[in-house]
Amino acid sequence: MCCFPPVTLSQMSPTEPVLAEQICRILQESLHSQLTHSRKLKELASIHRSTPSKPFFAAFVESIGSIFDFPRRTVNAERTVRFAASFASLRLESKEEESPFLEEFLRFLLLGAQAAHRPARFRSCQIISEIIMRLPDDAEVSDEVWDEVIEGMKERAGDKIPAIRAFAIRALSRFAFGGDDTDISDLFLQLLPLEQNAEVRKAIVLSLPSSNSTIEAIIDSTLDVNESVRKAAYCVVASKFPLQSLSIKHRTTLLKRGLKDRSTVVKKECLEMLKDSWLTKYCAGNIINLLKYLDVETYESVGESVLNALLNDGAIKVQESQSIRQHIVSENQTEGENTEPRIEVMDAETALYWRVVCKHLQAEAQAKGSDAATTTGTEAAVYASEASDKNDLLERVLPASISDYVSLVNAHLSAGQNHHFTTRQLLLLGSQLDFSDTSTRKSAASFLQSLLSIPPPTLSDQSHLATSSDDIITSSNDIVNLATSAGDGFSLGGDRAWARAVAELARRVHSSKGEFEEVVLEAVEARARDVRERVGGFSEWMHCLSLIGFLLENLEGIWGLRGKGSEMLQSLLLPAAKQAHIDIQRSAMRQLGLYGSLEKKPNKDLIKQLQISFINGSAPVKAMACKSLLDLLTWFGPNELNKSIGLVNSDESKTCFNEINVGDLDGNEGFEVLDLLYWGFERDERELGFNEGEEEEEEEEEEEEEEDCVVSVLGEGFAKLLLLSENYASISDELYAVILSKLVKVYFDEETGDLQRLKQCLSMFFEHYPVVSRCHKRCISSAFVPVMRSMWPAMFGNTTGSNAYISKMRKRAVIAARFMLQMIQTPLFSDQNEESLDNDDFEFDEEGLAIRISAEIASCTEKTNASKAYVSALCKILVMLGFRVSEQKAIKCMRGMINLILPSVSHDKDAVKEIAKLGMTLKSLDQHKNEELAEDQINEIFATLGIEPNFQLETNIIPPTPMPPSAKAAPSRAKSRRKPTHSSSSSSDNDDVDDDVASVSHVVVTPGLASRRSERASKAAALSKMAQSSAVMKDLDEDEDEEESGVIDEEDEDEEDFE
Repeated sequence: MCCFPPVTLSQMSPTEPVLAEQICRILQESLHSQLTHSRKLKELASIHRSTPSKPFFAAFVESIGSIFDFPRRTVNAERTVRFAASFASLRLESKEEESPFLEEFLRFLLLGAQAAHRPARFRSCQIISEIIMRLPDDAEVSDEVWDEVIEGMKERAGDKIPAIRAFAIRALSRFAFGGDDTDISDLFLQLLPLEQNAEVRKAIVLSLPSSNSTIEAIIDSTLDVNESVRKAAYCVVASKFPLQSLSIKHRTTLLKRGLKDRSTVVKKECLEMLKDSWLTKYCAGNIINLLKYLDVETYESVGESVLNALLNDGAIKVQESQSIRQHIVSENQTEGENTEPRIEVMDAETALYWRVVCKHLQAEAQAKGSDAATTTGTEAAVYASEASDKNDLLERVLPASISDYVSLVNAHLSAGQNHHFTTRQLLLLGSQLDFSDTSTRKSAASFLQSLLSIPPPTLSDQSHLATSSDDIITSSNDIVNLATSAGDGFSLGGDRAWARAVAELARRVHSSKGEFEEVVLEAVEARARDVRERVGGFSEWMHCLSLIGFLLENLEGIWGLRGKGSEMLQSLLLPAAKQAHIDIQRSAMRQLGLYGSLEKKPNKDLIKQLQISFINGSAPVKAMACKSLLDLLTWFGPNELNKSIGLVNSDESKTCFNEINVGDLDGNEGFEVLDLLYWGFERDERELGFNEGEEEEEEEEEEEEEEDCVVSVLGEGFAKLLLLSENYASISDELYAVILSKLVKVYFDEETGDLQRLKQCLSMFFEHYPVVSRCHKRCISSAFVPVMRSMWPAMFGNTTGSNAYISKMRKRAVIAARFMLQMIQTPLFSDQNEESLDNDDFEFDEEGLAIRISAEIASCTEKTNASKAYVSALCKILVMLGFRVSEQKAIKCMRGMINLILPSVSHDKDAVKEIAKLGMTLKSLDQHKNEELAEDQINEIFATLGIEPNFQLETNIIPPTPMPPSAKAAPSRAKSRRKPTHSSSSSSDNDDVDDDVASVSHVVVTPGLASRRSERASKAAALSKMAQSSAVMKDLDEDEDEEESGVIDEEDEDEEDFE
């Protein structure tokens, strides 16, 4: 079939204008309301049936032609588009054969989609998308036409107009399938991460089919910056993906992001997906079945968020027939007989459900009671009635008595490791129970004592030599005890969540002041008897230490021990740190850190023991001792820790760390804490614990291995110390700079590549450190040169190697330099930024770094390849720095430094040109070019920056020596460049020389070079000095007199231009 182009009324037959007028009248009437479309479509279809196809198509196209020139999306325009699309997709039942109108109209629209006119492309794609979305599934259209439509819309999907791209993608969505033919879905996945327009991203997300290849892209869209895209992602998941087709990770990720989204619209859409699709459609309204799809034992927080969201929305109603008492079946008992009830074990989902429901009912009852107390009259009565109803419902749900509750928990406690999660939920449920009665509190207290007395697994004293888990756990009961023994959440006595649950229940039962501490102390004393009498083994030590940690974690201060703290330290904690077993030592290090943080002043014996273990302990013990020392350092400060061990004369203004001689530890009072911790960074890789993991079991997790790495612990601790540096004024800025340089080196070190936690921590630290305080900028500037020196190969005592190794190390050093430059150039927070504008603070900003780099370049006198590469790298960083007009002293100082830099970079022509441009910039920023910078001012600048120069900086400004006129007229610059030479190669060389000389001549007016110009005795001497400073005028073939006069004239012209 041929495609009919649009025609005009003059080209129509006599009957066609009448037909066009009829169509125009119908279109005009359809603009009034969309309710008339159905009737008008029938009228237009009637005209179509009574008219030949060709004239009707021409008249129809002519009637809607004006819409292709109208770009605005008004109501009338949109109604016209929808009416035209509805008619094109309308089936003409009276025709014996399928009408060719649809195919011809699609071909006509495809021509418009290729037009250069933007409104024509826009309307064509819009109408095509409307037609495709309205067509029934059994519409008869030739494959050739569909292929043309698909190819045309694929091309328009890359249009520069966002609206056109959106309609093209909408049109293609009907052809996107999740089967073998994935061309269109692959195109969508390719366009989605590159698309910048939110509406187009939304269209792509809504068009993605349901398949394994698209689910990841849809879930990633839940993190989109635009809320409409995030909402569309949840809409697609709810409509296209059955709950069973999603993995547990996908389900929990969607709920975690959606229920905590900052947008109310997205939260509502996620809740609708959860409630209407997942709960009602796929789980038949059974909340327990929904929780089973979420694996609440692994994703407890997600399950709790789901329950809270559904309870707040009213989607879950607690029926009167539902209760925890259904799991407690009382046996038939005679009068006076007291038998234990029969317990039906709960699953994890049911336990979590009742724990959250009871907490929700209690919160609602308290809220309604508060409202009743703050209001009066009928409103107060209503609130009081609602609070009473909630309390009655909570009472019916909870166990009938405390004894039933204890029996319920004990039954699940005895059920084994598989019911550990359920048991913990039941322990948390105890916070909703009433323990005011003396008899019930006594029963609960007895139950708590049994929890605290559960020992950890029975281990052999040689268990640290075991090679498998079967060698450690000796019985099935040990597995139960491993998870149920109340501990500190660290050692083998139990996990942290279990310890928190036990502590919460204990606080609820023993609510009187000091009662909780007294009960736990009694449990500790009971376990410590065998340890003190030296008859207890590994199990008794670990149980005792876990209970001590449990107590210390729940204390507000050491005074809560009622004078028994010192005895606990001397008789239990310090002896435990000297035990032979690694696990006992490691647990003791943690308890010593907790104990020290609860004291008002640091304890000498405690600090000394932590230092000894940090030096002599194994990798896990070192790491834990390091954590404890860092915690105490940040809590008390370095001076208090040093004074506690007798170092009262510690130097608070020292600029470097002292050497540590571990051989003098026995006869020494101790080492300064910062010196000792920094010494950990300097130790050999094998001592730091990098290689100790190789002798561990192969199945040991990488995260656990990293926790035993001293470098990782020190990196995190020092990062915290630097971020809070304003709280520790006793530490000098020089020490902070040394620590920062070490962290930068560790961050870019290959050997720490496997320490992902450390990398993540330092990444966040470097992102926030430069923007917090102006003092941090000075620290970064001070650490720049030490970082470059420590990372540059074959210099400053660093290792060397093959050319490939040296090249790799140089690239890494340059990356670190640019990274620090980026930190310097990162703006401060607004309040800090405004404060810095009114101060003379070049040492905090880029000017101070520029002077430091210039001094480093000037002091580098070696001429080795490594030195040349080092200087070139520093120059590339130097020219990237900016200068403020307000910092005139720093600008004048830098103008003098330029003269010292040029001889050092003479080997690099590009660096010479860049430094020359920098000199021009500095001269333009100098507001007082004829004023001198006094020597004391120069010394003050260097002292402020901590620079000890080994060079003489000249800043005297002396006018250039006037040159007598030459006997031969100097050729113009253009003429001298066009002057023929001996060969083409020599001509190009001379051109380069002229360019370099012109660049260097810009720097002649700087102070140092101007002072040296006055010492020139002749033209030959002037040319010699210039050739020495620029190192670019070599092997000149021209006549000496012509060359001298030409060069000098060019210099004078450039100086006049600058003036």
